[in-house]
Amino acid sequence: MKKSIVLAFAVTALIMMTGISSVGSNNSLSAYLPSCSGVVDKKPKENFVVEITFKNTGTTEDTWSVNIAFEGEKWTWTGTAQKLTLGSCDRQTLTWEGTVPADASVGSVARLVVYYNDSFQALDWWIRVVPGAELSITSSIVR
Repeated sequence: MKKSIVLAFAVTALIMMTGISSVGSNNSLSAYLPSCSGVVDKKPKENFVVEITFKNTGTTEDTWSVNIAFEGEKWTWTGTAQKLTLGSCDRQTLTWEGTVPADASVGSVARLVVYYNDSFQALDWWIRVVPGAELSITSSIVR
């Protein structure tokens, strides 16, 4: 009995090590990490949080005015601008909290866009509006 338990642990460890080494050889560790983009389902009037980390890749300190918006054909939401001052190679994470508009139509989508000074960048994040009400059957009778 003890030998079979030890063998089972050894086989499990071997399988795990093989999986880890194959991840390292393909540089595909990102398959095991959370996504950095995607579609987030939210209901009208539901809250969301956006966190974005910025880095000054230049050689001197500078200050930027940064803001975000979710922009779509059916609805938009705009955050409040924030000042960001970073020295060379410094990083900082800014956070915005918002709410999907009450009149956002179900099935519509809006894409996250970051505005800084006179530039902007559309990110690979979308909010898709889903129904707030869901119907489920709780019982039935046939006679």
